[in-house]
Amino acid sequence: MSSILLSVLNDCSRDEFVAALGNVFEYSPWIAERVAIARPFAGVQQLFDAMKTVVDQTAPDRRLALIRGHPDLANKTQRAAGLTAESCAEQNGAGLDRLSDAEFKAFERLNSAYRTKFGFPYIVCARRHTKGSILRDFERRLPNDTATEVQNSINEIYRIAALRVAELVVSGDRLGVYGRLSTHVLDTHSGRPAEGVAVELVELSDLGASRVVTRTITNADGRTDQPLIYHRPVPIGCYELTFSVGDYFAGQQVATSDPPFLDQIPLRFSVSGPESHLHVPLLVTPWSYTTYRGS
Repeated sequence: MSSILLSVLNDCSRDEFVAALGNVFEYSPWIAERVAIARPFAGVQQLFDAMKTVVDQTAPDRRLALIRGHPDLANKTQRAAGLTAESCAEQNGAGLDRLSDAEFKAFERLNSAYRTKFGFPYIVCARRHTKGSILRDFERRLPNDTATEVQNSINEIYRIAALRVAELVVSGDRLGVYGRLSTHVLDTHSGRPAEGVAVELVELSDLGASRVVTRTITNADGRTDQPLIYHRPVPIGCYELTFSVGDYFAGQQVATSDPPFLDQIPLRFSVSGPESHLHVPLLVTPWSYTTYRGS
């Protein structure tokens, strides 16, 4: 997606407006067509609210058609036939193009059960989840009634659309769709930030292979030059942060045991708020460490 200034969207032709925003809602350019006549918009939040209002006020059968226009998750047949570029990127970002056999069977089973019960595909904003949390959400929503799942589906479509609008439209205001995960390391043995600690963040998986999200090294402030995850939602799920403190203390020429009592320190934690700022620090000596949930 290439971004466009809101001021340009306010002034362009209706056809240009629809061409720019027609894929915000999957295979539903009619939403952008209706919103175009409400211009100008003072900010991106007002623009997105107008899009939601169009959906909220449309007839139930057309809302159901909007839901049915979305693809099943991790469906190989639909991938071969061609997903929209937006859906493909969103599913790939959640790792749905790299499923283990066990994960693929779980998605196939749940997709089938959901469609059989409700008559439309299970929809979730994949960018807010890991593979494991999607499967847990699947299980949680299956017992619902149809009316509940219609509304859940519309809510998830709004989340998908909000992320697409946030990437597409440049405005003075912002949609609150991004989160942040950060860390820092404090050497409490010397009483200063720990510079040069190798840090690895891994997304854990119950049924498939765990996935390395990022590898980095702490700077002079004991922090990383960039947050571990930023400018996107922090996907719901389980993670492990590993800090290579053995090499750090050896480099500081601190007397330790051989082999060192603490070498690789793994911290396992969970993310439940994709749009929040989660800070996971490490306070460490050669013989002890502690952490806490920061923000």
